[in-house]
Amino acid sequence: MQGKYDLILTAPPGDCRAAARFGLPVAHAAYRVGGGPHLFRANLPMPVRGGLMAVDCTGFDGRGESGPFCQEVLRECAARGFTGVLCDFEGRPFPLLVQILRELEGLLEKRGWPLYVPEAYGPHTSRARVLISSALSGGSLTQRLSEVRERFGDRAVLAVERVAEDFFLPSLDGQGRPLPREQLSTMLEERSPSVFFSTELCAHYFTYMSRENGAHFVLFDDAGSIRKKLRLAQNMGIRQAVLSYPQVDDLLEDLLSGLQ
Repeated sequence: MQGKYDLILTAPPGDCRAAARFGLPVAHAAYRVGGGPHLFRANLPMPVRGGLMAVDCTGFDGRGESGPFCQEVLRECAARGFTGVLCDFEGRPFPLLVQILRELEGLLEKRGWPLYVPEAYGPHTSRARVLISSALSGGSLTQRLSEVRERFGDRAVLAVERVAEDFFLPSLDGQGRPLPREQLSTMLEERSPSVFFSTELCAHYFTYMSRENGAHFVLFDDAGSIRKKLRLAQNMGIRQAVLSYPQVDDLLEDLLSGLQ
């Protein structure tokens, strides 16, 4: 499957070398849209070349002009040998960011480079690839992917988010408490719960009782459940996925070996 299914790893500067050893394209999460707007960059190791640029918009105030920023992106891509841009923008769409993405879409297409945008920005672009999160706390992943496939067609890309959350029961708002991997590992070891697999959520789960606050439901991923998500997406015609290296670094070897 690895040869037929395109996988991209996002990695911050401190992890880029470790991520690169797996032979997959790396999107370097070292960039953000800063005031101006200007392209701000964290320090990257000097030898880093190739892969993609990953940009977030943390703290951006939404003001400025798009043209100069787009040119900064192109110059940095040329200097680093990047062949694509992945925009990890959170929150509601800023009008200026929408304008930037529309301009970048055309500029990158002329060079044969892909542009990846969050789902919220997908309707504002016509050719950019749209990142669809794999994380659910309810409903059906099959139904979710079917809907986005119908909406975005071949532009849909699975953005794998490793799930590890603890929910109070009943969970009225569907919001769980994030579990660090060490805490989840300790919980599994100490409680030795019966672990089940949810076909709808495509993740593992177990329940437990706490003397302090009653019943809990824990939802989590491992290499096997992430493989199932990838295969499900592939079977629905979504043939590319993005994974965060810091989220899956302990699973990646097992994950990729099972995709051969």
